[in-house]
Amino acid sequence: MEVTIRQVKLEEREILANLLEKYSYEFSQYNKLDVNSLGLYGYPYLDYYWTESKRWAYFVEVNGKLAGFIMVNDYPEVPEEKTDYCISEFFILSKYRRNGVGKESLYQVLKLHRGKWQLKRHPHNIGSVYFWNSVINEYTNGNFRLIEAYPNHEVDYEDGTPADVFFFENKDPRFD
Repeated sequence: MEVTIRQVKLEEREILANLLEKYSYEFSQYNKLDVNSLGLYGYPYLDYYWTESKRWAYFVEVNGKLAGFIMVNDYPEVPEEKTDYCISEFFILSKYRRNGVGKESLYQVLKLHRGKWQLKRHPHNIGSVYFWNSVINEYTNGNFRLIEAYPNHEVDYEDGTPADVFFFENKDPRFD
């Protein structure tokens, strides 16, 4: 199984928007968001990924087939902590989960963006909790900080749930 990432081109915007709808639908069970009058969730920051220099969107592919996306920016989840990068959105289609696709694609993104990272997760998304605990622990060799139920309410989810926030740095030469 060959896992690759590639940056999303402007002409592929609609493909990413379609995948974001699937992601938002799945995530709505945790953040309790509603669709708009057109029956869509929408993603208000989508166009910024081609107009701002510090945003990157990547498709995840498995054997050349679309398997998900990873979106990165330099806006900290927690403003009082310095950061270089954040995973703003991360989505792997169900078919490709639990077989290393998420981990491998994340490692490829981290290799492209060296520095201090923050990652926010919803504590009720149990699959995500297990995934991020395992992958970040392995990637950093246990050298990370996790604050569960971060006390700054500016980072709470739309449903009022306090976010868990990881802080880590990707400088481990094992992953070069």
